Amino acid sequence: MNSSLSDPAFWSRLQFGFTLTYHYLFPQLTMGLAWFLVYWKWRALRTGNEEYDKAVRFWAKIFGLNFALGVVTGIPMEFQFGTNWAEFSRYAGGVIGQTLGMEGLFAFFLESAFVGALIWGEKRLGPRYHFLAAVAVASGSWLSGFFILVTNAFMQHPVGYRMEAGSLLGIASLRAYLLNPWALVEFAHNQMAALVTGSFVIAAVGALYSLRRLHPTQGQLYLRAGIRMGLIASVLVAFPTGDQQAKMVGKHQPVTLAAMEGRFEGRTMAGVAMIGQPNVAAHRLDNPIEVPGALSFLAYGTFQSYVHGLDEYPAAVWPDNIELLYYSFHLMITLGTIFIFLMAYANFQHWRGRLGSSSWLLWVLMLAFPFPYIANTLGWMTAELGRQPWLIYGIFQTGQGYSKLVSNGNVIFTLIGFVGLYFVLGVLFLYLVGREIAHGPGEVVTIPEEEHEAVAASLQEERLV
Repeated sequence: MNSSLSDPAFWSRLQFGFTLTYHYLFPQLTMGLAWFLVYWKWRALRTGNEEYDKAVRFWAKIFGLNFALGVVTGIPMEFQFGTNWAEFSRYAGGVIGQTLGMEGLFAFFLESAFVGALIWGEKRLGPRYHFLAAVAVASGSWLSGFFILVTNAFMQHPVGYRMEAGSLLGIASLRAYLLNPWALVEFAHNQMAALVTGSFVIAAVGALYSLRRLHPTQGQLYLRAGIRMGLIASVLVAFPTGDQQAKMVGKHQPVTLAAMEGRFEGRTMAGVAMIGQPNVAAHRLDNPIEVPGALSFLAYGTFQSYVHGLDEYPAAVWPDNIELLYYSFHLMITLGTIFIFLMAYANFQHWRGRLGSSSWLLWVLMLAFPFPYIANTLGWMTAELGRQPWLIYGIFQTGQGYSKLVSNGNVIFTLIGFVGLYFVLGVLFLYLVGREIAHGPGEVVTIPEEEHEAVAASLQEERLV
């Protein structure tokens, strides 16, 4: 596909990519926070400890702000299906419209109906019904993610469809469509990544309070919950969910796997490149440092498995930006590995009773929260760049899907508008969240620096989480 600046499809892709990337900054945190709220509310019911209710009240406000921005930034994407991608919507609307409609009817309405009750309805609902409201919000947020990911999985690995009148797609088997194996693996992988984001954000706030000697009980509660779930989720992102995702790509998109690893020649005992620079013009990976046999094993289960190379396929079906795909994939893997080691070390220090007194580690945890956002963005870039030049893999190309009546000038003008509007929304969001964090969970409680280690030790014994 032509990817020059004069290509209308390029600008439509850029606009959708920008709005999608910006939008997903918010749902990944709401999906990552949701089950923390359920857990803390359940613990409050079981133990009667007010600290858990305080945590729910505080983080429900952060959740609500994220939810609001997610709604505002998600609506333009729905319209882009009709404005920028009308040909794709006409061709595949009979399939993808099913799950997009289900997402709005069953999932979004469930989440939005109870999010207000979660934030403001605690006294009126009472503890048990407030807990059920938290469950409804969490279920709605994850169900919403499922329907969206089923839609995306169809574009990656189309199943359950048929050709209808006018050569348009329709549903042949709703069961096959909803239970697409790609969708199930992608959902598990994506939701674990969202939990990583939520865990890092919660741990960062806990680290901030610990460093500033504020809200000691709540700070320790956030730290413990964040690092524990952060370790579990970071491991699950890599294995088994990431491993199964790689196997899906190897089985159904072998040309994508070759591009992700910068592999131009097929071979057995194919290695994973730890470092290297793809040289597309020369059809090679420059300066590679590889782990021998690792790619064969990870993608196909044995070291002797054959991994296809890009040179085995026509250049017309290669991903159209191999360099960006390669670096997105490898940076994502690098960050994921760092997350595992960081959270493992934080849990080790917590087990030793030294987490609260380790200032440098608290600083690292506080400053690390943006990196899961970056890793999630890189993961989606890998998935979507890898699918090119197809909108629906193997049956409908990207160059066929954009709206032919929308000029480059119109797309660029609205893109500029989105950038300006989203900048303002981003600044407003950061201000509101920063204000909530500065206010904290209840009244400000400070402790002298010399007493901080003793307080941390006493909280360790209480085992709030």
